[in-house]
Amino acid sequence: MTQVRTRFAPSPTGFLHIGGARTALFCWLYARKMHGTYILRIEDTDLERSTQESVQAILDGLEWLNLFQDEGPYFQTQHFDRYREVIAKMLEEGSAYRCYCSKERLELLREEQMARKEKPRYDGHCRNLPADSSRECVVRFKNPDEGVVRFHDLVRGEVAIANAELDDLIIARTDGTPTYNFTVVVDDMDMHITHVIRGDDHINNTPRQINIFKALGATPPFYAHVPMILGSDGKRLSKRHGAVGVMQYREDGFLPEALINYLVRLGWSHGDQEIFSISELIEYFEITDINRASAAINPDKLLWLNQHYMKHSDPLHVAQELAWHMERLGIDTSNGPELVDIIALQVDRTKTLKEMAERSRYFYEPVVLSEEMKTHFTEENLQAILLLRDRLAQLPLWSKDAIHEVLVSTAEMHGLKLGKLAQPVRVALTGGTVSPSIDATMVLLGKKCVLERLDALLVDKPLNAP
Repeated sequence: MTQVRTRFAPSPTGFLHIGGARTALFCWLYARKMHGTYILRIEDTDLERSTQESVQAILDGLEWLNLFQDEGPYFQTQHFDRYREVIAKMLEEGSAYRCYCSKERLELLREEQMARKEKPRYDGHCRNLPADSSRECVVRFKNPDEGVVRFHDLVRGEVAIANAELDDLIIARTDGTPTYNFTVVVDDMDMHITHVIRGDDHINNTPRQINIFKALGATPPFYAHVPMILGSDGKRLSKRHGAVGVMQYREDGFLPEALINYLVRLGWSHGDQEIFSISELIEYFEITDINRASAAINPDKLLWLNQHYMKHSDPLHVAQELAWHMERLGIDTSNGPELVDIIALQVDRTKTLKEMAERSRYFYEPVVLSEEMKTHFTEENLQAILLLRDRLAQLPLWSKDAIHEVLVSTAEMHGLKLGKLAQPVRVALTGGTVSPSIDATMVLLGKKCVLERLDALLVDKPLNAP
């Protein structure tokens, strides 16, 4: 069997959206499963819309997801000489021709066809005209007039399109730049692509591309057209549904493993299993198991997956991602607890790393109490906090159990329930009313920091010692 070669071929006209990321994942998984080759090809022939910023966004997104290519990235703009060579050959052999029709003629033709309720298509007016180098022209592919294009889609099954439904598409513009359907065929042919996995919005292009393959004397690859991803409202995914760019998911605090697991389940399944390691995905993935129906995004499921991976992934890996969020928030973590300890403390209380970072600022920065937070302190609990501060200072062992015992006994000495002491202490140490258990929080803050923050509170709220 010929070695499997897949390719992900995005256009650099924007960010890497999750639909594209899922396509890349399916291409990558199938190549890995079949011990084949996964290629990254940047289709940048749209010179007006393609940008280097978009190229970098695609590369950054794939790198973050760990979908590294075996070959590439290749850029179509680096292959213009090859495209011109193939077009010249097609013109010589008669499978392409020069078209001199004006925009006005084509627009009139379209209006007349629509008025007759016909499908708009080029009428082949220039098919047999002699070449005239003095006139501006495009180059069109001479599509077969008769017959049917048949192919077996690995997702959809048998597909048949009559050639009468297809027109002579433009393969080179007036400035000589090649068009999408042509460059795709030349690249897939030259790169020996065996399997094309892409969104089903391309399915109408496939018969045209197969015909070009045949005109070039090449064997078309196998095709698998993957259904689109829908928004939670069942409509086509768009910016109104929130984060649709891959790196936006990173900015929102998701781990790459969680997004990979989430994306693969949007349209593919293996029994009832929900959580997969990469090795399991490679072992189980089959193109033919991709569902024909579109899948809708489910934000709650992604959050659930993300918390799972925050809990069960390598803590050092999660800490690296958390460090990225801390840096984005301007939090210096060089002085304070280790991030792996922050994760262990906060993971049950947060679903994203962004949320975890935002809720952990007080471990690394001084606390400034708002006027609202200051209302949590009373003469009664300040007396208890003063005693607590002195007893904490005398602790020989700074441990959760020892701190908890001091908290409980201090509250009892002042006739307070534990919460009536723990909550104002929490406010003093964190600047807010929500945190992990106060004894565990105090352990991570460290003895020196805890005493300094309680001292700052007591200076701000002076009282007479009992």
